[in-house]
Amino acid sequence: SGPAVIANPFENGFGSLVQGALESSNVNVVQQLVDMIETQRAYEVSSKSITAVDEMMQFISRNL
Repeated sequence: SGPAVIANPFENGFGSLVQGALESSNVNVVQQLVDMIETQRAYEVSSKSITAVDEMMQFISRNL
C-alpha cells in the first residue's frame, strides 16, 4: 500500500478525529447468521441425499 502518510486532521483534505466515538463494523451480523443457517441446512440436505443413495446402492447390490 505504500509508505505511511503523516499529517494533521482537517489539513490538506485529511479527515477529522472524533473523540469517544465507536467505530462500526462493515459486517451485518444478522445477515451473516442467516447465511450460515442456510448453508448448514443445504449441507444437511446434501449429506442426507448421499446417505440415501448409498443405502439404495447397498440394497441393490445385496438383492442382485
